[in-house]
Amino acid sequence: GPLSARRLMDVRLGELPMWLATCDFSPQGLLGGVQKAWSSYYNKYINVKRGGAAGISMLLAGYCVLSYSWNYQHIKCYRWRKYH
Repeated sequence: GPLSARRLMDVRLGELPMWLATCDFSPQGLLGGVQKAWSSYYNKYINVKRGGAAGISMLLAGYCVLSYSWNYQHIKCYRWRKYH
């Protein structure tokens, strides 16, 4: 099919710059991409017939890792000040 209709995992490495040039980087296009990614994640891990806590636990684990990475510099400085 056309290059703009392909998913990222179907694009070859040599075609990547041309594929990126066809993407919509406007605020509306980025919002549409986020909505598409969320609905894909939701349908794959949360909205399943025999679902468990795996999808929600992955989301919470991702939030914990992201929160720790945002606060790492502050935590690191506090660790050094605590005993010195």
